[in-house]
Amino acid sequence: MKLLIIGSDKVFSIENFYYKYLIELGVDTKRFTAQSIFYDYYFSGNILRKIIFKLGLSSIHKKINNQFKEIVDDFKPDIIWVFKGMEITPESLKWAKSKGIKLVNYNPDNPFIFTGKGSGNAHVTNSIGLYDFHFTYNLEIQKQLQQQYNAKTDFLPFAFDVSKELFDECSKEEEIVKACFLGNPDKIRSAFLEQLAAKGIEIDVFGNDWDKFVTHKNITTHTPVYSNEQWKTLRKYRVQINLMRIHNEDSHNMRTFEVPGIGGLQVAPNTKEHQLFFEEGKEIFLYKDIDECVTKINYLLSLSKEQANEFRTLSNNAAINKKYSYKDRTFQVYNVLKSFV
Repeated sequence: MKLLIIGSDKVFSIENFYYKYLIELGVDTKRFTAQSIFYDYYFSGNILRKIIFKLGLSSIHKKINNQFKEIVDDFKPDIIWVFKGMEITPESLKWAKSKGIKLVNYNPDNPFIFTGKGSGNAHVTNSIGLYDFHFTYNLEIQKQLQQQYNAKTDFLPFAFDVSKELFDECSKEEEIVKACFLGNPDKIRSAFLEQLAAKGIEIDVFGNDWDKFVTHKNITTHTPVYSNEQWKTLRKYRVQINLMRIHNEDSHNMRTFEVPGIGGLQVAPNTKEHQLFFEEGKEIFLYKDIDECVTKINYLLSLSKEQANEFRTLSNNAAINKKYSYKDRTFQVYNVLKSFV
């Protein structure tokens, strides 16, 4: 099997995990970092480039699609797996499909609801029906793909990737008996956290420009943390608050698995998928409204360190034993992909 992955190689990109573990499984895998090429172009600091692109005068997408065709002609893949797909035109996908190549998509955002300039575009919308197969993280999206496009699909939730060495290193962090939120701000997130703060919950938030969104005395803002510092932050706070975006209201997100994966304690929205993945009150703590969120946070903050560690162990064991790692997810992907060739 020859597989070409289209996506990003940035540190935050989940395709990195699938690329790594598919190679470990012996799949002849090549990567074309179309999204990284675009990001490096658009966010180069050159304001003129952004203006030219927004006016529709940029040739960056044409260049990326020409490179895409060159790589396809050279590598001759059996399968092309596109992550999201904002940079690849429907015409390029049709061209690849005409060569007998199977097309697979995985969109880590909602392909039907765009909540920002980076969450989707016309290339995503107009290409949905061209793919031979869709992986999706969201059960409602899966249903919509099947109903509207008669698409072949598989439910592929997010996951975590934590080595034993990293886990052990983070476990040595001194616990901070406080609530934490890790992520960038928006109006909905900031409003919810301010409501928690008004009810007496002290929260440390990590991300870009939080000081422009929140002002309550119980909220302390911090700059973003990345790589190992992010994992340490997820682990050392007594409570990690999880909030859903509008396109994930009854679903889950990356934090769903990252927090238990590193041995953290999570208070999260009571969604259908959270109920599916973890046992409430043992492996995860779910809330339906602001008052229940306050109650769950205060409960976890009131525990002794030993009691909290018991819940940390339950949560982490669930993430491991239920096979919620990216390595485990890759076996699922591998079994689907090999059925195409």
